[in-house]
Amino acid sequence: MTIFRPDHVPGEPPPADAVAPRDSSPDAPTSVARLNETIHGFVERWGSVWVEGEITSWNVRGGNVYGRIKDLGADAALSFRLWSSTLRRLPDLKVGDHVVACVKADYYVRGGDFTFTVSAMRHMGLGDQLERLERLRAQLRAEGLFDPARKKPIPFLPRCIGLITGEKSDAERDVHRNAELRWPQVRFRTAHAAVQGDRCVPETIGALKALDADPDVDVIIIARGGGDPQSLLGFSDERLLRAVAAASTPIVSAIGHENDHPLLDDVADLRASTPTDAAKRVVPDVAEQRALVAQLRARLTGRLTQRLSHDIAQLEQLRTRPALRSPESMVTSREHEIRMATARGRDIVERELDAATLRTAELRAGLRALSPGATLARGYAIALVDGDVIVRDAAQAPAGAQLVVTVGRGSLAALSEGEIVESADDER
Repeated sequence: MTIFRPDHVPGEPPPADAVAPRDSSPDAPTSVARLNETIHGFVERWGSVWVEGEITSWNVRGGNVYGRIKDLGADAALSFRLWSSTLRRLPDLKVGDHVVACVKADYYVRGGDFTFTVSAMRHMGLGDQLERLERLRAQLRAEGLFDPARKKPIPFLPRCIGLITGEKSDAERDVHRNAELRWPQVRFRTAHAAVQGDRCVPETIGALKALDADPDVDVIIIARGGGDPQSLLGFSDERLLRAVAAASTPIVSAIGHENDHPLLDDVADLRASTPTDAAKRVVPDVAEQRALVAQLRARLTGRLTQRLSHDIAQLEQLRTRPALRSPESMVTSREHEIRMATARGRDIVERELDAATLRTAELRAGLRALSPGATLARGYAIALVDGDVIVRDAAQAPAGAQLVVTVGRGSLAALSEGEIVESADDER
């Protein structure tokens, strides 16, 4: 029982007659307040202490920081609180930084909570763990595992989605719920694996190989809810990263929250900020797709209607032209011109024919004048000896030579009496 007076105010020093913790017994137990006051007084005498370690947690709430510092060489850590007034005087710090901090132990009497308040903190460089991760990051980048050119595209509408996550985890429920809200017919093939601890890497690799070998799985999501960086280390393990890089199926990394960034995010084909984001980026929204189809259909209908209206207007415009409205007018309006052109053509042809006829008659007359038949018609004759030799000299037809004489009309046979000798009287 306690022996505090009824007028004692909690939080104030206990009265002098209260039972001290060292004097407590089953019959005279001390109070919780007395015990807490004793612990508080003991902790107050510690004062401030400088400690060295690696920041493993850094959460900002209401302007203040609540985090943890891990010992660099042992499996030990402490929680700390950093007021906003102190935070403004510090450099930019983050998880993984190697720091030294001036801390003062605080024990709250009312709640019995123990923490350390940071009054100063200095950046000493990268922590061992973060340094190892940065070396691995540089190595994988040099090998091209972060190269965007090797990233495989995510299918627009996967037939089946492979999901690697913790059994009965919030991440699994988030992915399923959001994917089914977006596309109710979505299919999953889920492989459960430990998402932290020593089993995380081998189980995740085994699940990845099983899903990657399944021909029905079009994309694989590796999902885990948020947590401190220490619990996410498995998703920066080199063995898992190389297994992801070697997979033939597109991989989506959905580890932690927006600020978490394991190396899996860099090696995976797509990085989602959360498991919910992964479901939204892998599965299309059926409502959006229906709206898009309706929009495209409306645009197509509008374009076709516009084109048909334009073509109908053009056709009507052509039909109203005089040439198409009354085609015979083209001939009627030019009938006189056609008649004149026809008459002019007939005159030209007749003149040409008359000139050609006259020229033909002239040529015929000239030919007749030069023709041997015309000469024979005037009384001349042609004598042939030996069948085809024209007699041009009387010596060619001696007496007794048989001649063929051709006259204007026909030929006759003759017998030569020889050359006729002319007398002087004949010459006269």
